[in-house]
Amino acid sequence: MKQTILAISGKPGLYKLVSRGNNSLIVEALDATHKRMPAFGNDRITSLADIAMFTETDDVPLMTILASLRDLEGGKESSLNYKKASPAELHEYFTKVLPEWDRDRVHNSDIKKLIQWYNILVKAGVTDFEEEMAPTEGDNIDDRKAE
Repeated sequence: MKQTILAISGKPGLYKLVSRGNNSLIVEALDATHKRMPAFGNDRITSLADIAMFTETDDVPLMTILASLRDLEGGKESSLNYKKASPAELHEYFTKVLPEWDRDRVHNSDIKKLIQWYNILVKAGVTDFEEEMAPTEGDNIDDRKAE
């Protein structure tokens, strides 16, 4: 089953696209609450399938990086406590996940966010990143016609 996992700027965590309303998307939190709420056009909404990270050569899709992290951790949550890890520990850990990452353009906060999102997805039972997660159609939320 393909699903669209979204990050909404200003809102913690990740969300699953459930439905579309007249002027909004209906999303469900992937945390234990499974709370549903509307996300509007003025929210900055991004599908995880549309995100890539910088490397020394080409950008690598986030789904590929999440799959690499899953393989490193054996499908379990991250073994690194990203909240307390030093920059050196973050870099060493991320090098195991994506050896050719661009050390100038990928920041410590990006690595922490990646690990946080990975843990949320694993807790929600989403581990087949290549098959289960679908890119959005069109230009995120703006692909709908005005009525």
